[in-house]
Amino acid sequence: MVPSRFTQDGTLIMQNVFANPQFIQFAPMVLIFVVMYFLLIRPQQARQRKLKEEQNSLRRGDRIVTAGGVIGVVQATREGSDEVDVEIAQGVRVKIVRSTITTVLSREQKA
Repeated sequence: MVPSRFTQDGTLIMQNVFANPQFIQFAPMVLIFVVMYFLLIRPQQARQRKLKEEQNSLRRGDRIVTAGGVIGVVQATREGSDEVDVEIAQGVRVKIVRSTITTVLSREQKA
C-alpha cells in the first residue's frame, strides 16, 4: 500500500514507501531474519518434530542412541510412560527416559 496525502490546493501527493529512510535502515535486518528463519529455524523444528514422532513410536527391537552416547536395543515400552527398557549389553537392562533418545536406528542398521 502506498501512503498518500493532500496538499492545500487538493492535489494528491503519492509517497513511495521505499524512499523512506527508516524503512531502508531496517530492511536488511528484516531480510536477515527471514533468511535465518528459512535456513535455520524451520529445518530445526522439522528435525525436532521427526525425533518426537520416532520417540513416541518406539517398539521392541529398535536400536537407539541416547544423549550420553549409549547404544542399546529397546526391550519394552509403555504407552503413556516416559520410561523405556533398553538392553545395553547381553543381560544388562536399564530404564531410560524417552527424551534422552537422540537417534533411532533401524533394526537392520549397525551402530
